[in-house]
Amino acid sequence: MPRVSLIGKMHEIDLTVVSRVQAGEKDAFGLLVERHSQSVFRAAYRITGNETDADEIVQETFLRAYREIHRYESRASFSTWIHTIARNLALDSLRKNKPGAPDLELVSTAPTPERLVSSKLLGERIAEAMNQLSPHERAAFSMRHYDGVPLVEIGESLGLSENATKQSIFRAVRKLRRALLPWVTLT
Repeated sequence: MPRVSLIGKMHEIDLTVVSRVQAGEKDAFGLLVERHSQSVFRAAYRITGNETDADEIVQETFLRAYREIHRYESRASFSTWIHTIARNLALDSLRKNKPGAPDLELVSTAPTPERLVSSKLLGERIAEAMNQLSPHERAAFSMRHYDGVPLVEIGESLGLSENATKQSIFRAVRKLRRALLPWVTLT
């Protein structure tokens, strides 16, 4: 089945479930939580860099979505809507707290002491580099390069035009490239 058809089918399923919730079938919301909680957690974690914060953001995201389900409009996919809520909460968390960097573990098939030290240093360098990004740059970069979110959806989530979204991602890549040389060459 082509990807577009699968995405369209998932959107239809979400719309059906949302309609059931909006009609008063409260238990149906659990289906939406089940379908989207992992991707919401990944998005929140990549922005906050902290599992505890990401877990809290997932809970708050679904609480807020449930309370505001009457505001959902089917012109955007439920996935985009729920991820917009999560990203906004994650960005708010970054603004309120000190900016954290994602905990990155580098996997080695042959962990020699030298490689472990190098991996630790690179992980620290990545964390420092991510801390240097603005919240919009960090969110746009994470959504695009970790989650593969289309530019249009990133822009909708962050309230940016498509051009501003591209610029945020470009600036993030440029900053990361400078900070990570000579270890990594980003394309």
